[in-house]
Amino acid sequence: MTTITAPSPTTYELRGWDLSELLPAPSEEEITRRFAELEAAVVELERSRESLTPASPRISPQQLLAMVRRYEAISERTSVLANYGSLWFNSDTGNQEAITFRNRVRQAVTAATNRTLFFTLWWKALPEEEAQALLRSVPAIPPAAPGAATPAGPAAPAAMAAPAALAAPAAPASMTAPAPMTALAADPGALTAQQIADYRHFLLELRRFSPYTLDEKSEQIINIKDDNGIGAVTTLYSMLTSRMEFTLEVDGETKRLTRDALTSYAFSTQPELRAAAYRELYRVFGQDATILGQIYVNVVRDWHEEAVGLRGYPSAIAVRNTDNDVPDRAVDVLLEVARANASVFQRYFRLKAGWLGLERLRRYDLYAPLASSERKIPYAEAVRSVLDTFGEFDARFASLAERVLAKNHLDGEIRRGKRGGAFCATVGPRFTPWVLVNYTGRVRDVATLAHELGHAVHSMLAEHHSLLTQHASLPLAETASVFAEMLMTDRLLREEADPLARRELLAAAVDDVYATVLRQSYFVRFELEAHQAILAGRSVEDLNETYLAELAEQFGDSVQVAPEFRYEWMSIPHIYNTPFYCYAYSFGQLLVLALYRRYQEQGAAFKPGYLELLSYGGSARPEAILGKMGIDMTDRSFWQGGFELVRQRIDELAAIRI
Repeated sequence: MTTITAPSPTTYELRGWDLSELLPAPSEEEITRRFAELEAAVVELERSRESLTPASPRISPQQLLAMVRRYEAISERTSVLANYGSLWFNSDTGNQEAITFRNRVRQAVTAATNRTLFFTLWWKALPEEEAQALLRSVPAIPPAAPGAATPAGPAAPAAMAAPAALAAPAAPASMTAPAPMTALAADPGALTAQQIADYRHFLLELRRFSPYTLDEKSEQIINIKDDNGIGAVTTLYSMLTSRMEFTLEVDGETKRLTRDALTSYAFSTQPELRAAAYRELYRVFGQDATILGQIYVNVVRDWHEEAVGLRGYPSAIAVRNTDNDVPDRAVDVLLEVARANASVFQRYFRLKAGWLGLERLRRYDLYAPLASSERKIPYAEAVRSVLDTFGEFDARFASLAERVLAKNHLDGEIRRGKRGGAFCATVGPRFTPWVLVNYTGRVRDVATLAHELGHAVHSMLAEHHSLLTQHASLPLAETASVFAEMLMTDRLLREEADPLARRELLAAAVDDVYATVLRQSYFVRFELEAHQAILAGRSVEDLNETYLAELAEQFGDSVQVAPEFRYEWMSIPHIYNTPFYCYAYSFGQLLVLALYRRYQEQGAAFKPGYLELLSYGGSARPEAILGKMGIDMTDRSFWQGGFELVRQRIDELAAIRI
């Protein structure tokens, strides 16, 4: 965990990330100091507990805001510790020190959460009349500086050209020396207008969960249960799958590979190498299928018993929908429209089989490149290309992405024990996000880099908000990342005149849309069936058969699916760690397709509204944010519009003559 010198603006090298901004080192002295600071913050909030009893006089709006500020201070401290542990673990999942540290932090965070539950539980349980009386005295919209964007209303056109709030945000007050609670209660001016607006939205959001909140003792027991029970089980899943090693013969040489290195061969131009890579992937997962299947069975039972049995959610997926602040009906419509448009991609797969010289596409060939090039893109070239593309759209996109690299917050190298895949971690408003990718040099890796840096840009555009409202809700969380990928693809298409290369680029783009829209929606369809099957006492092998049936419906007769793909669902971490998460990818991709079409039509005039959308973060409800752009998420025609754009891309592909 040593500090690494930040790269120069023109030099980009594959390396691990630097976490020292979060914690100089995980020494016992530093950990003890951080835990002491957390303890002090918790004690400060606990002092207000007596004022929330039924016998106490009604608190003032100023006192309420002061409590939220103390709660925010605790949240920021726990976020730093928890993210340090998570990022350290993900960079080296076999490191015992990292595992011990993360477990220790989890225990401390659980204890702090249990001791502060009284505040959010009190607020959720407060009679509606009393809650509304307090909220009426809390401003909803902060006064805007000339040309500055606000979280609850449209910005002036100049706002998106140079918003002062985004340029160099000061550290949130909660991370500096906290003012005494009595001073805050007496002086509402101790909070900024932006903080007050963010706190108000946070309080409104808490009220949405009132029907599903239990008493304090029950919530504390659940927190402990999650930490030592299902949380430990999903950690075991991560450890088991991250340590997997795969062997593959390539050009006569037997290679020992990580999962990410192995799956890079799914994009090989050699059909048998593609098949061998998939067979090896699911051979290894199949060896642990009994264990991985049993882990999932326990995840599902725990999810149902707590969410539906104890909390009273109407269904398993309703938990995710409520958390995302998306109506159940909107998700139902999204999944229905995706299923109805499976034929759009089936047509594409038939076309692709012909381009590859195959009678019928095999599942092994789904992401096969159409061109014969095996070109690898050097990491430095990929970074420069992404930054240049961002800069062409908006100078801040590039400068904010560059911040991630300049602070050495990007871990891109392939290492044994490192978590596979890619993600962006936002710790809080005063920190530049951390990005993890596993860069192998494929064109898709460049797109992944653009995607994750897009996430980081989204977070930084919203860094003028509180930690409590910075994060965009899950369905809007992909709005910048997928848009960034599309910018990248369009740039490559503009610079390519060769019809063969253009076809390859367009096909790769359609492949990505398939993977993000239809594939993800069918993951959720499988989850819905799997949850019901497990509750009905069905076996893991039954789940495997259910998954194969979903694949058969998804592909129709356009793709031949080998039996080893019965284990594919076990290789999807989201299904284990965040049930029903995957529809957010479908939501985000189709949303961005519509937004990107507007960008193509409107050009520069589109940018202010789009950047304002990103700058909201999670400080407004998704329905309100999308409503400002004329989008109704329960409207079938909106989702269908995204598929029509996909259809047009496929038509364009089919018209290319080689």
